[in-house]
Amino acid sequence: MNVYPFNALVARMKYISRWGLMRSSRTETLSEHTADAAILAHTLCLIAQKEFGRNVRPETVAVAALYHDASEIMTGDMPTPVKYKTEPLRRAYKALEKDAALSMAGLLPEALRPEMEGYLTGDVLTDKEKQLLKAADRLSAYIKCIEEERAGNREFSGAKAQQEAAIAAMQCPEADYFLAHMLPCYHWTLDELSAGEKTP
Repeated sequence: MNVYPFNALVARMKYISRWGLMRSSRTETLSEHTADAAILAHTLCLIAQKEFGRNVRPETVAVAALYHDASEIMTGDMPTPVKYKTEPLRRAYKALEKDAALSMAGLLPEALRPEMEGYLTGDVLTDKEKQLLKAADRLSAYIKCIEEERAGNREFSGAKAQQEAAIAAMQCPEADYFLAHMLPCYHWTLDELSAGEKTP
């Protein structure tokens, strides 16, 4: 009987901690991040469709977001300052990520591999969809920085500024829409969120 360990391996995302170089008030796992990124990516795609008339596939992008960092189960979470320090390092890490993604797809039944490879590598997405997924990834990191600052942790101030600048540099109107209309609510209390309005 053949067995296929892909899903058991992916389930280990909950053991991978992010922000390895930072002192966090609360540890964020890779599972949490990918769930957040998938929700944000789906929302950005709906904004793209309804507010900007773009032809994107929210469900496809959301699924790709669930797997966008899955290779980190094998590579670990490479800190951003290291990953993007030089162009050769960036290219080498991208190649490592792709190799890990294809290796993971090889842990599935053969009939499932081609489609899953597209999700694991992001090759299933159009250029605009890739931008929206990247924006969701950045927004997830930005929100984490906001949460850490609210908890009194100044360790994330520099990372917050970097993420803010990176999102602005993307020139992604959907991300700008999210920042203007949705991000402010992340500062609300549970009672305010439940009521749908900020207490004066």
